[in-house]
Amino acid sequence: MLKKMLLLLAAAVLIPLSTAWAIEISGITVADTMETEETELLLNGAGLRNKLFINVYAGALYLENKEAEPEAIINGDAPMAIRMLFIHSKVTAKKLIKAWNDGFAKATGSNIGPIRKEINAFNELFNEDALKGDIYDIVYTPGAGTEIFIKGTRRGVIEGLYFKKALFAIWLGEDPADASLKKGMLGR
Repeated sequence: MLKKMLLLLAAAVLIPLSTAWAIEISGITVADTMETEETELLLNGAGLRNKLFINVYAGALYLENKEAEPEAIINGDAPMAIRMLFIHSKVTAKKLIKAWNDGFAKATGSNIGPIRKEINAFNELFNEDALKGDIYDIVYTPGAGTEIFIKGTRRGVIEGLYFKKALFAIWLGEDPADASLKKGMLGR
């Protein structure tokens, strides 16, 4: 009887430790995993994207293995994804594209020339306003490129590791779009 009780106690302690938990940010549940065509990615961290005291979206970073060093993530040629769960009632396509362009300029030190074609192709994928409840997924797969999914629909793929590095540096680079969001995505 004592042996059974000890086994049940051990199971009760160990099972929760092996289970990842979804987190909640500003009323939005962020899943602890993301399935891609290639692999299952784990939630590395998440946070809020704020603009002038307005919560715009909850952003989550998914990786194969947890990582706290932004340079390793940016430069990594491994499957990874960023999920944007929109909280604000409406973000126009024009504002999204402006934010992308500002982010690419910061991420590349204003040297966007080498990826100008890719940036233009990327911007063309954002031709509708983002509404509260919309989910945007940016999924990088080595050898295939960066796929964009808007509300679960695949919009396109942008090839190239250099483009992926600049894109992920928008959130994780030295001059990120939102320092607090960067910290959250890094699990800090």
